[in-house]
This record gives sequence, C-alpha cells and structure tokens, in this order.
Amino acid sequence: MRPVPRRVVLQAAALTPVVGLTSGVAHASPLHGGARSGLLGAALAVAAGSATEPPPHGEREPADTTLREIDGTSVVFQYGAVVPDFGGWRRQEPTRSYRMLDGVWRFRFDPEGTGEDEGWQRPDHDDADWDSISVPSAWDLKDTPGFGDYDGSRFGEGTAFVDGYAWYRTTVQVPGQWAARYVRLVFLAVNYRADVWVNGHYVGAHEGGYAPFALPVKDALRPGRKNVVAVRVHRLASWEDYTDPESPAVSDPYAIPWKPVDYWPYAGITRSVWLEAVPTVTVAKLLLAAGDGRLQARVVVENHRDDDFHGRVVLDAGEGSGASPVSRPIRVPGHGVAVVRFDVDIPKASPWSPERPALLTATATLLTGAGHGGHAVDVLRDRYGMRTVAIRDAKLLVNGEPAFLKGLNWHEESAAHGRSMTRSEYDHELGHVLAMNANAVRNTVYTRHPYAYDWADEHGVYVMDDLDNMWINTAQEKLHTEQYGLSRALALAMAWNNHNHPSVVVWCIQNESEIDGDGAPIYRAWLADMKAAIKAVDLTDRPVTWASHTSWDPAFDLADIVGFNEYFGYFYGKNEDLGPTLDAVHETYPDKPIMITENGSWSFFGHHGPEDEVGTEEWQAANFRAHWVQVAERTDYVAGYFFWVLKDYKTRAGYNQQYNGISEMGTLAFDSRTKRLVYDAIRDATL
Repeated sequence: MRPVPRRVVLQAAALTPVVGLTSGVAHASPLHGGARSGLLGAALAVAAGSATEPPPHGEREPADTTLREIDGTSVVFQYGAVVPDFGGWRRQEPTRSYRMLDGVWRFRFDPEGTGEDEGWQRPDHDDADWDSISVPSAWDLKDTPGFGDYDGSRFGEGTAFVDGYAWYRTTVQVPGQWAARYVRLVFLAVNYRADVWVNGHYVGAHEGGYAPFALPVKDALRPGRKNVVAVRVHRLASWEDYTDPESPAVSDPYAIPWKPVDYWPYAGITRSVWLEAVPTVTVAKLLLAAGDGRLQARVVVENHRDDDFHGRVVLDAGEGSGASPVSRPIRVPGHGVAVVRFDVDIPKASPWSPERPALLTATATLLTGAGHGGHAVDVLRDRYGMRTVAIRDAKLLVNGEPAFLKGLNWHEESAAHGRSMTRSEYDHELGHVLAMNANAVRNTVYTRHPYAYDWADEHGVYVMDDLDNMWINTAQEKLHTEQYGLSRALALAMAWNNHNHPSVVVWCIQNESEIDGDGAPIYRAWLADMKAAIKAVDLTDRPVTWASHTSWDPAFDLADIVGFNEYFGYFYGKNEDLGPTLDAVHETYPDKPIMITENGSWSFFGHHGPEDEVGTEEWQAANFRAHWVQVAERTDYVAGYFFWVLKDYKTRAGYNQQYNGISEMGTLAFDSRTKRLVYDAIRDATL
C-alpha cells in the first residue's frame, strides 16, 4: 500500500450526499440559505483552531479496555462493563427494548473548539439554527460536489476538508419502564474521537474510528421523558494546507493512525446508533467455536443489581445441529459477571466451507430458578459455522485440509456514501470478489461494518481481519504497549466482536510499521502484546499475522503466518525477485506458511500499450501474472496472495491530487463498475 510519488500543487476538490446501512436510502441534506458559505468558510480554515490541535488525552485510552479472567474465560471490558454483543443493528431480542437513532440529527461545525464552553451539550441549548445531517454518514460528503470524480481541479474544497470538532444532537423519547432496566447507548462507529453527553451529563469518550462501543447511560437517561443526546466528534487534519505539496503533515502521537496514511479518514458518526434497554441481569455475550462435530460455547452473564442472581442458562445449538438444548445452573454476584461453559455434540451440523457455507444459530436463554420451569430473563442469539483453522507443516488448514487464500485487499467506501455504505453497495462490491474467482478479502487496516462479515459468512469468503495500526512509528509502539494501550484495545475489540464469524480465518495486527534496531525489542513487545490479547480471547486459536514492509522482519518468529507486502518490479527490484525471496523466507521459517498480504501496481484507465510500458493496463496485468506464477509454484508453503487493490480508493496520503486524491491501483474504478485488464487476469489465475 505504497503511494505513487506524484504529489502536485492544485487548488481544489470534491465529495457528495450521505446514507446509513439500515435504510439503504440516501438522505442528501440540502443546506439552508447562508449555510453553504459558512461550511465552506470553515473548510478554508483547516489550518486553524481545533483542526490541527489533537484532542486532549488521558493516561490510557478512554474506553479503559481490560481483559479479566472469569470462570476460566477471558472477558473483555470497556467503561467498567462487559463489551456486549452488537447485533442490535440487525436483530432485536424479545427480552430487550430498542430505540434506533439513525435518521436526521442537528449538526454544526466547531472550528475553534468552543462548543462545550458555550453549552452545546446542554439539553436546553437552542440548536434551531444548526444544519442537519443524516446519521449514519460522513460529513465529508455533506457538501463536496464531485467527490468521486477523477478531476482534481477542485481538490481542497468542501466539507471533505473540514477537520477539527463537529457536533451532533438528537432527541429521543424512551418508555417509563426503562427505569427498571440497564440501558446502553451503542455506536457501531464514530471517526475519530467521540465525546458523548446525555441530557447534559457526560457519559464517556471513545477513540478509534472503526470499533463499536457501548456507553452505560442509565444514570443520565430520563425514562418517560424527552432525552437529548449530544456527540462531539473530532478529526485531526492530515495537512496544514491540502493544496500545498510542501505543507507540513499534522500528527497526534496518541492516535491510531497518528499521521496521514494511504486512505481517506471519513469523519463523523459513520455507522448506526441505538439505545438498548436490557434486563438488569443480562446475557452480555455469547462466544461460539464449533469444529469436528462439537460446539464450545461461553455464555457471559452480567448482573447490574445489588443482590446475587441464582438461575440457569439454557443453550440451544440451533436447528440442523442435531443437539438438544442443554441447561446449566448459574450464580452471578451482585454487580458481577459469571460465565457458563458448554461443550455440546452437534452431530448433524455440516462444516462451513467456501463450497458450502453452512450456518447455524445458537440461542442462550437466562432463566430464573435452579430447576425446571422459571421464566426467561434474557435471550441472546448469534450465528456460527462449524469450521476449524490450524497451522501444520507450513500450511494453513481449514477443516483439516490445506487452504490457499486467493484474495483482494479492499477499502470500505463508496463515492456516494463514503464509509457509510448501503447493503446494495456491499453486495455489488463484494460480489466482484466471487466474480474474480477469488475466495478471500483482507479488511485492510481497519475492521468493517458487521454486515461485511455476515456477507462473507453467507457467501463462503475467507476474511483476513485487520487493525488500524498503519505506519506506526517506534515511539508510538512503545507508548501503546507501556501506557496508552490503544493498539491492544483495538486488537481485543476485533477478536471479541468478530469471534463468531466462521469466515474470519486470520487475524492481522499491523501494516508496514517501523522496526527499531538492536533486535527490535520495542517492535517485538508491541506485536507480542497484541497477539497475546487476541489469543486469550479466541477460542478457535486462529493464526495471527501482520503485513510487514519487509521480508526480513526480525519478529516473524512471533507470527503464526509470515505476512509481508511486496512490490518487486514496481517500487524496487524485478518481478523475478519474488520467487527467490519466498524461498529464502521459507528456509528461515520452514514450519510457517507465508502470505503475500499486498502486491500490485497502477495503470491509467484506457491507456493501452506493450506489457513493458509503465502505466498501461497491459503492464499492470503482466505484473500480476509474473507474481502469481511464482506464488503458484510454491503452494507447498505459500498459503495466500492478496492483490492490492479491489478498486481505486480515496487517499489523503499526499499524492494523486491531480486525480482528486484517487489512487489508481484497483482492478476497478472508484465506481466499482469499470474494469481494468488486471480484473480478468486475476479471474483467470489458477494454481
């Protein structure tokens, strides 16, 4: 994922409307009279005020993510509570109540960062003159015409270049019965930092633009009355001046990523939001791992009452499993957590595989009383697949058989909706993976909307899940390992939240980060910290890898799979150098499989010519074939190859401004429709 070094001076830029996955309908928000000039005025002030000043940071990342051992199970906590199941966006349990907050919110930029001092979080604040915005959406697309165009003549204009603080406000009425329940406010994603108030009470903050989070809000909520939710979002500017090629980059040593990187950091409340009222004793999480005819389940029960709870948990492995429901007693201390473990035969379950992606639904029911009878207190369901993953003799084994991941890197974005894609956009875009006869995607450098994992589960596509750790430097690695803890928090969130998806077969924990000298002690400690966190959570023991920028990474002994990005014949060396490099790595790590986590090159649409002419579609396709054949000759120890990249993508890395910040390395144009020759080359590539 390395940019073509072609940064140029231009004046202006572009973007468009907004939408949430829940509706699939775009809600373009026309600006009222006078608002347009105000927004663009804020855009012109990107080098001032809150845009170039990082938000305040504490000693640790604000969610205070921790791992606790409870009844023999590692449980992830944030904000002092178990990180819950986030399935409310697609499924609503009968024992719970929900208020979806997707829709039109009040919205205002805060370029000087004075909103809190002026009381914008207070319920009585008059927001009548504020603008409106759809949630979920990216504010980048609020008023930036031509965002998806390749014409860079206006690069630098519009709300796509407004950074710093922006505020969101909405009102919601909740039933009076919620006074007897535990209530959380759930965000599937906010980029980058969110500070949240309910009825003027500060309820918490979150950093990291792609991980869901749930804030406890019972003490701030007013059941039976109108409630005001206010969210202040901060995105740091990437550059002091987006149109000056010599402009200094803006950075925040605590943030991940901490500086401009090779994608577009869409800002705002980019995924769904809801309030969820659960019983005061609740099934917080259901961990599932199935393979070889057996299901392991861990039912995490949380008690928000003062007194102990005595009851039982019933696990139903689901229709098609061949298992009968199993009951276990449970005692949960007041304001405590307990975990009930199940190990159940599922003799009729079919294995999950790309050829037959069989899925089942498990249900955990919490009941009162120790014996038969009693009433249901809470219910939680989730899907799973029977699938094993293992490493043996330099091979990746899925269900005991060698698997090769023919994959594509991809960025989650569309020209119309940024990172707030619709179902139809996901279906169309990911459909190209199957059309190219590929069987895998890499969720490059951030976790995706839950729908993307569901899609992969249902279509039999392998997933290499990935973290936000891109281009991290040594000082940051040390900071996050020894103090701030955001890298570890993101790793725990990824493994915990996406645990039950059978499509996820590999965890990836960083991309092209800095390696210190003298044995790389800082780099190794950082990687080991994240790997240990993931391994503690993952019942299926999926392999851990990372996308190193070098084939001689001194920490590869820590990896389950050796993963590195390579651009032979493009940025360095010759195409033919790949094979000998793979052989040398295999000789050093003979028991580990190798994956090419990135390889690709660029071409101009419609530019045709000889295969040795740089920039032609023929050259790009020939480069792919030259690398593929060397990989295909080594499948006894090479377990995967991921092409860079599925489609062209927007970037703030500081190059390609003449193309409106669009990197032209995709098999498809930014519209996900127009194909380059390399698309067919990948489709036709076989082992």
